[in-house]
Amino acid sequence: MIAASTTSTPQVSIVVATHNRSVRLEALLRALRTQNIGRNALEVIVVDDASDDSTQLVLQGELTRGDLDLTILRNETTQGPAQARDRGWRAARSDVIAFTDDDCEPDPDWLTSGLQSLRASPGTFVQGRTEPIPAERGRIGPFTRTIEVREQDAGFQTCNIFYPRALLQKVDGFDTAVFGRAPGGEDADLGWRVLAAGARAKFEPEALVYHAVNELGPVGKLRVAGRWTTPMRAYVRHPELRRAHFVKGLFWKGSHYLLARAALAVLLPARLRWLGPWLGLPYLQEIEHRRQHDRAGPWILPYYLIHDIVECWAIVRAAVRYRHPMI
Repeated sequence: MIAASTTSTPQVSIVVATHNRSVRLEALLRALRTQNIGRNALEVIVVDDASDDSTQLVLQGELTRGDLDLTILRNETTQGPAQARDRGWRAARSDVIAFTDDDCEPDPDWLTSGLQSLRASPGTFVQGRTEPIPAERGRIGPFTRTIEVREQDAGFQTCNIFYPRALLQKVDGFDTAVFGRAPGGEDADLGWRVLAAGARAKFEPEALVYHAVNELGPVGKLRVAGRWTTPMRAYVRHPELRRAHFVKGLFWKGSHYLLARAALAVLLPARLRWLGPWLGLPYLQEIEHRRQHDRAGPWILPYYLIHDIVECWAIVRAAVRYRHPMI
């Protein structure tokens, strides 16, 4: 552990898990220095999950600047975001923990708005609004990934959320045993366990964080699609989360439902082929809508099909692993 010298107790502790995103991390730290709550009111805890890029140089440079109350924790081997975030909040000094991600840039009013909302409603945790970084909106395309949260989301994403420390202690933090190194699901699971412990969730649109538009490339986007097996454990564990997100009680996404209909259309016997357009056309309309949103040419349509098949396969693996029907 490396920490900046300080003796005061901050109003809020910001916890960030990072892995090989040194440029994005530098932008995040720069945004945290502009928080209008005042630098003496916050501490920043960065858990470096075994990065092998220039992350440590960025963090050491921040320590040299000395204008953030910064604690650096490092994992020598990759442990995953659940463990990194869990380690971070346990090292915090404040009674309020604010989570954000290493590819985010909080608005200057982020902490002020989040803390005011939390203090106005005892017994709650607060989810803030997340939008793509304005300057990067034009990059959104078929091979990018970003996060948008414009109303309360049952996923309780850790890119922008505030928890009283007492609530995290009550549920013993993130479930690092179940979610391990796989990203995804650990944040939703935490939120729903906190709800089960008697807390209430609150949405605060003024607590704004901007999320990067990350270019993954076609192979990278498929890798993300195929990694959703372990995160589905949260949906098995919390029926309310499943009801909030699933379509027809079985399908994780609407696109999965429409793809299943289209697959059924292909398998119809000859005497029922007249049902084919009714079954298959909605999926074709859906991927065409995605194409227009991504401003891509017609060549992208087969890729969307491959992406959705990979994603459905990841969910089917989860169904088998957890003995719970889902696609």
